[in-house]
Amino acid sequence: MTSGAAATSQKFASEAAVAVLREGGNAADGAVAAAATLNLTEPMSTGLGGDMFALFYDASTRKVTALNGSGRAPAALSIDLLRKQGLDPLPAHHAHTVTVPGACAGWCDLIAKHGTLPLSRILAPAIRLAEEGYPVAKWTANGWSGGRSQLKGPGVRDLLLDGRPPKEGETFRNPALARTLRAIASGGKDAYYRGEPARAIVAALGAAGGVLSADDLASHESTWVDPLQTTYRGMNVWECPPNGQGITALIALNILEGFELKGQDPMGPDRWHLLIEAMRIAFADTRWYVADPQVSKVPIAELLSKDYAARRRSLFNPKRATVNIRHGSPVAGSDTVYFCVVDGKGNACSFINSNYMGFGTGIVPEGCGFTLQNRGACFVTDPGHPNALAPRKRPYHTIIPGMMTRADGSLYAPFGVMGGFMQPQGHVQVVVGIVDDGLDPQPVLDRPRFCIQPVDGDESRVHLEAGLPAATITALRDRGHLLVPGVSGFARGLFGRGQVIRRDPDGTLTAGSDPRADGAARMVGAG
Repeated sequence: MTSGAAATSQKFASEAAVAVLREGGNAADGAVAAAATLNLTEPMSTGLGGDMFALFYDASTRKVTALNGSGRAPAALSIDLLRKQGLDPLPAHHAHTVTVPGACAGWCDLIAKHGTLPLSRILAPAIRLAEEGYPVAKWTANGWSGGRSQLKGPGVRDLLLDGRPPKEGETFRNPALARTLRAIASGGKDAYYRGEPARAIVAALGAAGGVLSADDLASHESTWVDPLQTTYRGMNVWECPPNGQGITALIALNILEGFELKGQDPMGPDRWHLLIEAMRIAFADTRWYVADPQVSKVPIAELLSKDYAARRRSLFNPKRATVNIRHGSPVAGSDTVYFCVVDGKGNACSFINSNYMGFGTGIVPEGCGFTLQNRGACFVTDPGHPNALAPRKRPYHTIIPGMMTRADGSLYAPFGVMGGFMQPQGHVQVVVGIVDDGLDPQPVLDRPRFCIQPVDGDESRVHLEAGLPAATITALRDRGHLLVPGVSGFARGLFGRGQVIRRDPDGTLTAGSDPRADGAARMVGAG
């Protein structure tokens, strides 16, 4: 039996989490240690310039809590301003796409509610590694090189090695990030939102044409929210509510529950056609309805009802792809890192932190050691849309942590698959592999995946990972799917990078980490 485990996309982050667990920390402490380390070791995916969401399972109460650590649009930003500046549609990497970074407040608030150790101990592994340096891993080096053109701003040198991205195996240090983390360790979130990082963020964005202000940063707050839950063949599946897209996975699972998947060929065309169609139907709803619930009403209960799933299930045609699916009426008239940590007591944290598109905007504030996200690119500029841009509004959010509990409320597994709109698609494929096919964490993560891209629009294509049988590809084409088969190599990052830690009733932990990244699962050791 192990007394704790961490599964992340970078081995140093897993080791940081496990080190904190060994010091007596719990799953929340280990998760924040991993998040801080990932800012260093995978900066093109995550960091203090982005947002976070988390689900926490408390073993003593058997309750799941949800934290929304996403930020809001600047108070001075509006659709009218974009149009006056000729920025409709808004360019994906413009300074106006920077919403208030919510990660730092999210880390601090998670520890305040659920943690056991002080931030100084939790952040110590990341600070030490940032100062001493670490060897850059293969997938990371590829992403760094591919995102080099995004990097800009007064602090860009902090994320380069001799003016270029580091190569695989080269040692990279980030003393600027170490200073930022030390400030947070001693001063908490105020050190970030009211201190030197805040001043550097406002200055960098102002120089780039942005309007985010010191008041926008100082007034930021995380939100504790009630998690969403549905049952799938007796298993409870948990997600964070909107403005996140976790509800997409739950809608798809509700649709799939009406079909018999057990015993199907998991690599056969019937299975893949069914999963693809369920995801199309779910996205048709959530791409319309998911928005900031404090601004736009989201009909959550109706979207998650089993009756509504039955109505949407009727759209499924077993012989033909339906690529032009419109959102339903549930009521009348109406780049990223994921990781998970489980401690010896059975507490679990499912955690996700993201810049959105690679390095986000690529803007690096002076002396901070991180880039600023471009999450505001998820807003739409149609004033009548629920997800329309508005001042101090949160956008549709792609990042989603997942959790599974048994019917008796005991922990089954924290899980997640990072990667933009791939995330709910990955969640569904992982849950089906676990529940319907009985797979362990590593085999379910190793299995080939599909990714619908883009998720809205009549010409969306289904990308298929290498390893799918040729007969299945032919049969899917015959049913009308527009396919991009045989995706391999670094391009497999399209299918997300997942982690799962299963906890058996006797306390045994089994963990897996995605082969599409540089990560690893680490155990604390015998307990």
